[in-house]
Amino acid sequence: MGVRKKNTAEARKEANKSRYFAELRNCPTSPRKMRLLADLIRGKDVVMALNILKFNPKEASGRLEKLLTSAITSFEAKTGARSEDSNLIVKEVFVDSGFQMKRLRTAPQGRAHRVRKRSNHVTLVVDSKKVAVASNNQEETK
Repeated sequence: MGVRKKNTAEARKEANKSRYFAELRNCPTSPRKMRLLADLIRGKDVVMALNILKFNPKEASGRLEKLLTSAITSFEAKTGARSEDSNLIVKEVFVDSGFQMKRLRTAPQGRAHRVRKRSNHVTLVVDSKKVAVASNNQEETK
């Protein structure tokens, strides 16, 4: 590994120590369906986001709820503080497309149509409300 790559990798690892996130890889749901739920909880309070996901009838909401609880647990493990006392918000949620399984479905007159079974990768970042407000104020003053 080159020096430049090594330095950027170490900087990324150091930055991740102060980020509280959870990742879900190869989730067998289409990215479009998952983004609908991600848009509902982005920027919301953690308790409110959990309630939204808990009572949402979509199938992907269960997976996203589990991911959010994992991110909250990551925050508690890294800081040692309770999530109820910290005013946590969902800072970032982004959904990227994963691999696609290509299958064939039979069609009339001996033909076949291709079916793409999509998957996605979800990354969810939580942060304390005080820290998020402070960083926004610093950006506005620049």
